[in-house]
Amino acid sequence: MRPRPFDPAAELPSDTHPRLFVAVPLEEAARAAVEGLVDDVRATVDAVAREPRSEVRWVRMDGLHLTVRFLGPTDAVRIPDLGAIVDGTAAATEPFEVTVKGAGAFPSPTRPRTLWLGIDDGGAELAALTERLGRGLASAGWAADDRPFRAHLTLGRSDGRREGPLAARVLADRAAAFEARFRADRLVLFESLTGGGPARYIAVHETRFGS
Repeated sequence: MRPRPFDPAAELPSDTHPRLFVAVPLEEAARAAVEGLVDDVRATVDAVAREPRSEVRWVRMDGLHLTVRFLGPTDAVRIPDLGAIVDGTAAATEPFEVTVKGAGAFPSPTRPRTLWLGIDDGGAELAALTERLGRGLASAGWAADDRPFRAHLTLGRSDGRREGPLAARVLADRAAAFEARFRADRLVLFESLTGGGPARYIAVHETRFGS
């Protein structure tokens, strides 16, 4: 499958500095399995949470993805350059299997800011993909991201939320027997749209691995 060429008039966001990131999306079956797990966790938390409520901000389940690189507000005129970098990175990557397994919280389950599911199979491939993309971005003038990469699937933001520790405990319990597998086969440049609830993610450009 050849990369889809840019049509700048049709594809550039109206925002002059859209919030962008690069990620590997989940296949539908894996996405549905994760959504079912989160629904179970939320129902359990709702049943025992104290009043007044202080709810975890769960991500939208229709846009689950594994973030490879967060770029933040970016001048829209650079999007074609980013598309070319995504194409080059994807071309040098073969499809690989990913297993979503285990759960945790950053920085800790007792004071969680972020709730996540872990990555078992596919973690090394995702790390290599991140490094490959980083080299492409650096060659085009983007600053290096020196933070260590840890593959994970973000499910919710719980900083300052009373229900955060409870949700972290329930998630860890429910995820103990959870596993979802999918074949990672494409790399996507997304725009993140915030406001009016959980962020929505719009695909700006995508390329199949090995294209």
